[in-house]
Amino acid sequence: MNQRWSLDALYKSFEAPEFKRDLERLDQEIGKIQKWTAENLADAQNAAQKLEQYIRMMNDFYHLYTRLASFTQLTLSTEATNEVALKYADIFDEKATALTKPEVTFVKWLGKLENLEAVINSNKYVKEHEFFIMEKADENKYLLSDEEEILIAKMKNTGSNAWSKLQDMLSSTLMVDITIDGEQKQLPLPIVRNMAYSDDAKLRRTAYEAELASYKKVDVSSAASLNGIKGEVITLAKMRGYASPLEMTVLNARMDMQTLDAMLTAIKESLPSFHKYYRKKAELLGYKNGLPFYEMFAPMGDVDMKFTYEEARDYVVKNFRTFSDKLADFAANAFDERWIDAEPREGKSGGAFCSNLHVIKESRILANFNGSFSNMTTLAHELGHGYHGANLMEETYVNAEYPMPIAETASIFCETIVKEAALKSADTEEAFSILENDIGDSGQVIVDIYSRFLFESELFRRRETGAVSVNELNEIMVNAQKQAYGDGLDPEYLHPYMWACKPHYYYAGHNFYNFPYAFGLLFAKGLYAEYLKRGDEFVAAYDKLLSVTGKKKIADVTMEMGIDVRSVEFWRSSLKLIEKDIEKFINLK
Repeated sequence: MNQRWSLDALYKSFEAPEFKRDLERLDQEIGKIQKWTAENLADAQNAAQKLEQYIRMMNDFYHLYTRLASFTQLTLSTEATNEVALKYADIFDEKATALTKPEVTFVKWLGKLENLEAVINSNKYVKEHEFFIMEKADENKYLLSDEEEILIAKMKNTGSNAWSKLQDMLSSTLMVDITIDGEQKQLPLPIVRNMAYSDDAKLRRTAYEAELASYKKVDVSSAASLNGIKGEVITLAKMRGYASPLEMTVLNARMDMQTLDAMLTAIKESLPSFHKYYRKKAELLGYKNGLPFYEMFAPMGDVDMKFTYEEARDYVVKNFRTFSDKLADFAANAFDERWIDAEPREGKSGGAFCSNLHVIKESRILANFNGSFSNMTTLAHELGHGYHGANLMEETYVNAEYPMPIAETASIFCETIVKEAALKSADTEEAFSILENDIGDSGQVIVDIYSRFLFESELFRRRETGAVSVNELNEIMVNAQKQAYGDGLDPEYLHPYMWACKPHYYYAGHNFYNFPYAFGLLFAKGLYAEYLKRGDEFVAAYDKLLSVTGKKKIADVTMEMGIDVRSVEFWRSSLKLIEKDIEKFINLK
């Protein structure tokens, strides 16, 4: 099977007539929106009609803009040095700033409207976008002057956006010097990081040491990027009146601090169970001082659970079908229609992601597939993101935008489907291997994510008073890992450069892109428990849940299933499911 995606449904190339035509149309649409807002948002007359027209214009604009920008960004994700794509990435960043004044004008106009609720209720199309409108109205209190907002938007292109692009370039083009079987090689970073899943213990350690050494080539530049981005975030949070970047992130994620605190409380309570798992894995692998970081993903058991890409496709589709034909058919289509780029190669971004392309009602998935069970479940994870998007394709663009924490729900739910289905047909050794892999993945989403939350919290604290050096960043990361992993890991073999290889730290518009993963895992675990109770009737309710994630605050979305995420008891109940698996694992060997 072809392991490279096709972007032809967007454009065949940057030279395609369709790309050139849409590029011209983009300028026309921007001009139209600028002119309309200047002429129509000076008073409250015909407010409902104005609201409808504005929303329709924005839906049309974002379909056009995201088609152009997504083609550019997806191209760059597999061709980091593509000069044409890099040029257009800058162009689209700049064009996006042209809408700053119209959007600020709209939000401030909303803030002045009297009887907003009555206006919304007077128009069916407007009523369908009530959440979007009310959310925009709430933004008014954090807005600065028109001139300041425009300046901030423009300065980001030479500030945080530029730093983000630099870091992406550094990590995508970083070649790792490594010696394998006596032969010296230079390999792309994603390929070397994938060696952590190898069944060769010597190779796992060699890859870990080579990976850490490779960051010294780019650590000063990466630290500069991180300082630039976080410094900008701190400045803007203060200017807008947020108590902290964390508060800004939580509110923008449609969450509240009560929910975050409840989840973190339960996570901290659960850490000793995960420490027991890491110590047991260390013992089984022959280590006495805790698990070395390079053995975190070491496969366990006598079963070599390897997959060709075609086998992974069949495995995912078959097990998705145990949940619903709709989910299985979606996944099969994604593989067959080349929505997935799975081949690791030079110049390609590491890790995995899914981009939902509302404009063409499709998705594109990037992965770095090496045949391991974990890589197979990563495909299931990203297909979950795509399925989430598929359930939103009938919504308008602005009603399909969901926040980070809820974004991980469908992906982790799909992982759970695959793993649980696989366990049912596994023999004893396979079951042990799958169980260990599942607990290991949960550890990444609970323990490692918690360490990253601690790291970013301390990073923001120190960045308040000045730039943070490479040595300090390494120190903060090691301390965070020690707090989270406790005596589960060997303190002599941690990963001080985790800040340099995780792209999430470099998203200026998405700070603390760590706790959403924990939210997604634990919410998905709770949902899966509901599925086991309710059976087939759950499927339609689940699809409905996904379809409203762009139109409600998170606590209201979860109440669709009767789940109160502000209660620490909910999070404890989800974590207890993992803790039971840990006890089962410990008693198996």
